[in-house]
Amino acid sequence: LEGRQPCGGRWRGALEDKNTLYFLVCHVAQVHAASHHDSQYNRPFLESFEETPMLVAVLTYMGYGILTIFGYLRDFLRHWKIERCHIAREKEEQRDFVPLYQDFENFYTRNLYMRIRDNWNRPICSVPGAKVDLMERTSRDYNWTFEYTGRVVLDVINLGSYNYLGFAENTGPCADSAAEITMKYGVGVASTRQEIGNLDRHEELEKLVAKFLGVESAMVFGMGFATNSMNIPALTGKGCLILSDELNHASLVLGARLSGSTIRVFKHNNMQSLEKLLRDAIVHGQPRTHRPWKKILIVVEGIYSMEGSIVRLPEVIDLKKRYRAYLYLDEAHSIGALGSRGRGVVDYFGLDPCDVDVLMGTFTKSFGAAGGYIAGKWELIEYLRSHSHSAVYATSMSPPVVEQIITSMKCIMGEDGTTIGCDRVRKLAENTVYFRRRLREMGFIIYGNEDSPVVPMMLYMPAKIGAFGREMLKRNIGVVVVGFPATPIIESRARFCISAAHTKEMLDRVTDFFQ
Repeated sequence: LEGRQPCGGRWRGALEDKNTLYFLVCHVAQVHAASHHDSQYNRPFLESFEETPMLVAVLTYMGYGILTIFGYLRDFLRHWKIERCHIAREKEEQRDFVPLYQDFENFYTRNLYMRIRDNWNRPICSVPGAKVDLMERTSRDYNWTFEYTGRVVLDVINLGSYNYLGFAENTGPCADSAAEITMKYGVGVASTRQEIGNLDRHEELEKLVAKFLGVESAMVFGMGFATNSMNIPALTGKGCLILSDELNHASLVLGARLSGSTIRVFKHNNMQSLEKLLRDAIVHGQPRTHRPWKKILIVVEGIYSMEGSIVRLPEVIDLKKRYRAYLYLDEAHSIGALGSRGRGVVDYFGLDPCDVDVLMGTFTKSFGAAGGYIAGKWELIEYLRSHSHSAVYATSMSPPVVEQIITSMKCIMGEDGTTIGCDRVRKLAENTVYFRRRLREMGFIIYGNEDSPVVPMMLYMPAKIGAFGREMLKRNIGVVVVGFPATPIIESRARFCISAAHTKEMLDRVTDFFQ
């Protein structure tokens, strides 16, 4: 500490006092030990979120400011028909109606997003595996519309799909089983589970999911997004309190809003913020009446898809037990991708799945299929079968999709008589650690947990978003770039999704282009 002035010089006077210096050193050591060697964790919990440098933040704001000024100038030219207008708008005879399109809300889309729109919605024409084939397209009106050239860009390294375990494939046992089931059951069920759309394969899948997760019962749904947005309203309502992480997925946010419950947001993965909200909720109760809350539900994710961070589940469970709240865990990105057995963040921390009241996950990522599940106690699942809108009104899951999930899940569990699943879980973990280490060695700022297969690499400035995506595609590398409003305005990034299907040579080729 000699000669340094941490925290903007706040320790300057304190360093002259030996006793104070001794206290500070001991305190720092205790904080470090508590964060890395806490008895609640069976391994070091290492995450990094480097603050945006001041110069970079200023330049980023300046970039957005310049784009905004030019945006207003172009809107002025469009108003006077000097520049051609491609904006969606009402017809002249509908001017007296309530406007369907909010002009100001679309300002960002018109003038900023359109400049780099070619980096998104790229159509692929192959299996979304380790490599994909892209349909080449071009625009003659500055990304308002696209035309296909008829050319296909072959063998693009796929770093954008959530194909964590590589089960999104058209060959192998999963594809063969799905094809066989298609010939027997067809593609669609054309009915709901409660009417005449409940297949024996649905029953088998639900038993397998419950066994895989180590809980009493499970229920599957045909859409992952609806699994959250339609089931949370069935669990909470007026007079209930939802404590939601500030970075929760849009499906969780929508489900919480539809429930009619009171929503309070805590800082991302911040247990002090969560505990403060829990204490306040218990002490003060409901607004105005101060009656106790009917139910307090903590809503978190396993892996946060934009940050690459892993929930501090041992601490969340400890708080949930201490304050007698309920816990809703969304394992959309973590199921199959974390844990020595691929059973998600609960397996990753070596915890008892019964400590989580509502286990939610999707089959759209690690299993290469579609849909989602809710798992937990038998009473919970039976209640949802008759109260969840997704269960009562939605069409049943497609038979080949069900078979894809069953086969891939049995592979992970080792019930297929092979070690394919275990090998893929291990390969994903190795690829994740290797790729993150390579990027850090090259000096890039990487967000998230060391074991998270979602790897955000910070770009910051708006001009870099489009340039990075285009330059990577020129080198046959497909990446996802993300900016405002999906991220904070000064935290634009490229997001890599690592897969067990990636080889070391592929990852080396990607990082070599960064140099």
